[in-house]
Amino acid sequence: MTMVRTPPPLPVRDKAAARALSPMLNRLAEERATGVLVREHGTLHLAEGRVVHAESPLAPGLDVLLTAHGTLATAAWQRAAAAAEGPLRAAELLLESGLLPAGALELCHLDALYDAGYFALAPSSTPGRFHYDGAPRTGTLPSVPVVALERETLRRRLQLHRLWPDPAADTAPLIRADPLLRDTGPAPAAPARPTRRTPLAPRQRAVLDRVDGTRTAADIARELGRQAFHTLVDVRRLAAAGHLRPLAPVVPVPPAPPPTAPEQARNLPPPLPPVTDPDIALLKRLRDALEAL
Repeated sequence: MTMVRTPPPLPVRDKAAARALSPMLNRLAEERATGVLVREHGTLHLAEGRVVHAESPLAPGLDVLLTAHGTLATAAWQRAAAAAEGPLRAAELLLESGLLPAGALELCHLDALYDAGYFALAPSSTPGRFHYDGAPRTGTLPSVPVVALERETLRRRLQLHRLWPDPAADTAPLIRADPLLRDTGPAPAAPARPTRRTPLAPRQRAVLDRVDGTRTAADIARELGRQAFHTLVDVRRLAAAGHLRPLAPVVPVPPAPPPTAPEQARNLPPPLPPVTDPDIALLKRLRDALEAL
C-alpha cells in the first residue's frame, strides 16, 4: 500500500500584517539566504536566513547605546571602529579584547537590532533590494529569526497605536503645545486631549525638555542615548497628554502666473489726450512771457 505524503499547509498571515511587513524577508528566511536587505527606512543583515544586524537612520546605532551611559568609553569604540569593517565587527573586537563584558554587549546588540529593525520593516513606498553575500558569518553575537523580529515589530506598532493613534509625531520636528487647551481641529482617529495637567515621569520630562521645534524623536533619542522606540513611547504619551505636537510642514505658495495680454492692457494707465494746434500756440505764448520776465 502506497502512502501519499500531504505537504503541510502554508502559513497564512492576516492581510494587515502582509501589507505592513516584508514578504521578501520571509522568502529570504525560507531559503536561508545570507546578505543585506536594503529598505526605505533601514537595512537588515541576514546570515543563513536569520537577522544578525539592523541599521536605520531613525534609530541610534550600537555605538550610541554603548557609549552614552558609560558602558564603553567613546575613544575605545572609535579605535575599534577604525580597525574593523562595520559596527558589528567592531563590537566583536571589543568583546575579544576584554573591553566589554559579553552580557552587556549582547543586550545592547539585541536592543539596537530590534530598534532599527522596527523602522526597517516600516511600510515603504519603494521595493526592497537584497544583495547576496556568499561569505559565511562566524561572529559570536546572537542573531534572531525573522519571525521573531516581525512579531516584535507588530507588537510595537500596536502599543504605539494604543497610546496615541496619530503617527505624525514619530518623524516630524516637535513643538510644545499647551496642555490646558483642547484640540478643536478635526482628528477622527485621535482621542480627545485631557483638559488638566498631569505630572510627567522623569523620562518624559527629559524628552520634553529637548523639544524645540527642530528636533525629531530620532534626534532626541540620540541625544539621550536611548532606543528610538522607547523615545517614541514617551513622545506619543506626551502627545496624548497635549504637551507636544508635530510641527506642521510648510506648504510653499506657488508664484502667481504672469498676466496675459488682456490683463496687461487692463492694468495700463489711460492714454494721454492728443495735443492740438491751439495747445501748441498757448504753450508758445507762455514760453515767450516767461522769457520776457
